[in-house]
Amino acid sequence: MSNLAPDTELDCPITDECGAIVQLLQPRNRDLGGFSVRRVLPVIGRKIIGPWIFFDHMGPAHFAAGDGINVRPHPHIGIATVTYLFEGEILHRDSLGSQQPIRPGDINLMVAGRGIVHSERERPEIKASDHTLHGLQLWLALPETYEETEPAFYHYPGDTVPSVSVDGVQVRVMMGTAFGAASPVKTFADTLYIEAWLKPGQKLTLPDAEERGLYVAKGKLRAGGTEVPEYSMAVLAAHEGVTVEAIEDTRLALVGGEPLGRRFIEWNFVSSRKERIEQAKDDWQNQRFPIVPGDEEDYIPLPG
Repeated sequence: MSNLAPDTELDCPITDECGAIVQLLQPRNRDLGGFSVRRVLPVIGRKIIGPWIFFDHMGPAHFAAGDGINVRPHPHIGIATVTYLFEGEILHRDSLGSQQPIRPGDINLMVAGRGIVHSERERPEIKASDHTLHGLQLWLALPETYEETEPAFYHYPGDTVPSVSVDGVQVRVMMGTAFGAASPVKTFADTLYIEAWLKPGQKLTLPDAEERGLYVAKGKLRAGGTEVPEYSMAVLAAHEGVTVEAIEDTRLALVGGEPLGRRFIEWNFVSSRKERIEQAKDDWQNQRFPIVPGDEEDYIPLPG
């Protein structure tokens, strides 16, 4: 989705902790054109965790019949977006000609590389009745060697994403390798993304990665003696064998991987070079990006 604010870095509350948790990040609500999201990355003091540079929790947003999300065409460079829904449906279109409904359990990976344009709307059948949209959208910064790669789009149906049971805890390995399972989702660097559902009292020892962020999408848990409330992200220390325990019914997402170094972010553009972002801004302002077939009538202008 598009970031509607030119100033991407948020002044979110950050609590320094000890033990297993380095920081506890609290999200701020951001408007994305008709509905709000909880944005937990990037914030002042923590721009990126491994390759993950944006983390948005959408909804749950409830729409009356005839209403719904309506994110007009907008550009990206230097990233890959990862969209995953808990409930509802989004119709993805992009400048490659892709047109794909995203449904709960599916993973959509859109690689912007040197530049892509996409829109996110809903099919008429979805908007015809009251409905709910709920899910996560994350941005992966691409390693420098892939920042200018050709744009691409990949769709992974839910039944292709591996699920495992770990001491009675249901875990899905969304990206990377964990608990003996390997996700088919394409990666460009060492990348980790899992989700898990825990009942009260259940424990899960988290897979290791150079950097990790633990997000509580629902419920509440304890990590290393520190309570992590709903909608919070715990930046974990580089300890092996960090174990979490659910205080109530909990849905978590763990993201992480290898650090990629400094990235500049402005609007929807991410790069290791400031001048590349200026070029992208000029290209969008002067309509040098490709159009989205079937969605050519409107677009989001460059902020400011």
